[in-house]
Amino acid sequence: MDPSRPRRRGSLFEDFALRKRVRTSDRRGNRQAVKRETVLIIEDEEDILEVMTYNLVKNGYRVLAASDGEEGLKRAKTEVPDALLLDLMLPGVGGLDVCRALKQDPRTQTIPILMVTARAEEADIVVGLELGADDYITKPFSPRVLVARLRAVLRRHSQPPESPGATVRVHDLVIHPGRREVTLGGRPIPLTFTEFSLLHLLARKPGWVFTRGQIVDAIRGEDYPVTDRSVDVHVTGLRRKLGAGAQWIETVRGVGYRLKE
Repeated sequence: MDPSRPRRRGSLFEDFALRKRVRTSDRRGNRQAVKRETVLIIEDEEDILEVMTYNLVKNGYRVLAASDGEEGLKRAKTEVPDALLLDLMLPGVGGLDVCRALKQDPRTQTIPILMVTARAEEADIVVGLELGADDYITKPFSPRVLVARLRAVLRRHSQPPESPGATVRVHDLVIHPGRREVTLGGRPIPLTFTEFSLLHLLARKPGWVFTRGQIVDAIRGEDYPVTDRSVDVHVTGLRRKLGAGAQWIETVRGVGYRLKE
């Protein structure tokens, strides 16, 4: 936020209310020895930042904030939050560059990232997901949806890794569930958490048609908001990474997807 911008009285009041709520929550947390999850918000629009902060604090999260990409990178590396809400259109270092830098740093590469952006074009979303972002939310957004998406991402990352299962071999693909590794013709294919889960789901039952709703329930959880777009974007990213193997993922028009037998 630009320090030269005049702040409204309402903003000052909200800041005070937020600090009071945080102090109260801290006292309760100390009594109960419960660690609150920390979320870093990188957002340059003050009004949006206030809305996000208010709703996250209200739902029990500890919130850190940065108003540009450079500051956000520094805070992410020093604080190492439990999750990151990242605007793409930032002054200076852009959101995609922030995502790329965090995923290349061993200290921060496991931080779940939710993109929050006014860019609704599929190409922008696919780039972010391919860089390693876990989810995306388009502006304007519902605060309830924002909190629900955040909870879903944190829950997935807190789950222990799958126990080693049978290796799946189909076409030239070899999928190792325990190691969460995929090779295509012997070449490693780096996939995001969601892309791997999607491919593993389809590969376990080649020829079976999965609806978009079934895919979302299987890889995200039943409480994740089901949208055709969210599944389609992940399939697009997966196909690009598979290259020539993209032909094995078939679109069943009006229904969903399947992996060729």
